[in-house]
Formats: sequence, C-alpha cells, structure tokens
Amino acid sequence: MKILVCISHVPDTTSKINFTEDGTKFDANGVQFVINPYDEFALTRAMWFKEKQGATVTVASVGSALVEPTLRKALAIGADDAVRVDSEPFDGYYVAKQLSEVIKTEGYDLVLMGKESIDYNGGMVPGMLAELLGFNFVNACIGLDIDNNSASAIREIDGGKEVLKCSLPLIAAGQKGMVEEKDLRIPNMRGIMMARKKPLKVVAPVDFSATTTTVRYEKPEAKGACKLVDATNIDELIQLLHNEAKVI
Repeated sequence: MKILVCISHVPDTTSKINFTEDGTKFDANGVQFVINPYDEFALTRAMWFKEKQGATVTVASVGSALVEPTLRKALAIGADDAVRVDSEPFDGYYVAKQLSEVIKTEGYDLVLMGKESIDYNGGMVPGMLAELLGFNFVNACIGLDIDNNSASAIREIDGGKEVLKCSLPLIAAGQKGMVEEKDLRIPNMRGIMMARKKPLKVVAPVDFSATTTTVRYEKPEAKGACKLVDATNIDELIQLLHNEAKVI
C-alpha cells in the first residue's frame, strides 16, 4: 500500500503573529514553523500502517524551500521520502490542484492529511482534492483501518460518531482520535540522522492560477479590562450585565 501524507507548514501556536505592509503581508520574522498538528495525527497513523502492514509512506507539501525543515522532521519521524511542490500555497484550491497532480503521477492508494491547517482553518483542501481525483473521502476522521483494498473509517458527527466502509483509493482528513496525543512521535537522534539521507524530490508546479486573493489581515480586538464583582453583590452584577455588557 502506498500512502501519501500531505503536510502543512504552519506557525507554532505560541508564536507572536504580526503583519506588515499595512496589514497585507504576514510577517514571518521570528516565527517558529511546525508540522500542522492535525497532519501529525495523520502522519502517526500512516506510520502505524507502515509498521503493521508494510506500507510505504511519502510526505508532500506545497511551498518554497522554507518548508523543507518541516518535511525533514516528517522524514525523521519515519516517512520514507518527501515531495515538495516548488510554489507558494496561494489558496486552498491551488494547493489541492498541485497535490492532485503529485497523486496522479505516483498512484497512491491512501492519502492522509489533517482536516484543516491551524493558520487559515479553511478546511477546503481534503474535499477539493477528493473531487479532483474522484477518490472516496472521509472528513473529521477519528479512526481508520485498512484490510487489503477495503477501508473502515469512523468520523465525528454532531452528537456522535459514524462508521463508514469504502474501497481504496481514499482520502481521509484526520483529527485527534485518528491517534491519541500520547501516540504522537518525537524524532529521535537516529531518525534525524537518517532523514538527512532520505530523498526529498522537488517538482515544478502545474500551470494553474489562484482563484482568491488576500486583501488584508486584521488581528482580533484586544480584550477589555476585567471588572471584578463581589460574590455577594448580586444587584451590581445584574446592573453591569444589563447596562454595560447588555446580555440581559
């Protein structure tokens, strides 16, 4: 079984985010980038298939050379090789189109990725990719097993879970539950050294124009001052909720 894990190169959630050029450009100075956390669940599940069922695991990302350390980390965790599409990830449709060409060329049986990236939270790429390729698709996946050419998946729905069965090829967009957080892997020294020797192929993007343009970024408004009310002063609390917060 050939597995492709799609990796997003995203800012660490602890990074301080700023914008330049009057809010039109993201300022990457001083920002630590990591594997998208949702993609880490997918990568860890792929490693399970590699160890238990002898699957081969490739990781892929759309981006400049700046994303290569993130791909190398995935290789250090245990992926066999990596592919980088040499282009900026302009929007979700553009990324899906570029990844679809990689998948068509290499013929993967199973494509795993996170349900969304934590920077833009678009959640578009998995579904678009499935439509472009004509693959079966499971979103919000919290469990996945493969038996020969058949897949059994569990996905999260409002108020419960849904069990699905389908054939490969399949795209599964995962989240916490596909594996547990305690099962996520940290590269060890041996893995880091081996990752340096593993192949990382750079491919040219296909000719395709982005369909959306970012006009401006804005930060959320700063939180206002917090007023403390004595627990016994119910009248003041009601007055503040009614006249200032206007929630009653």
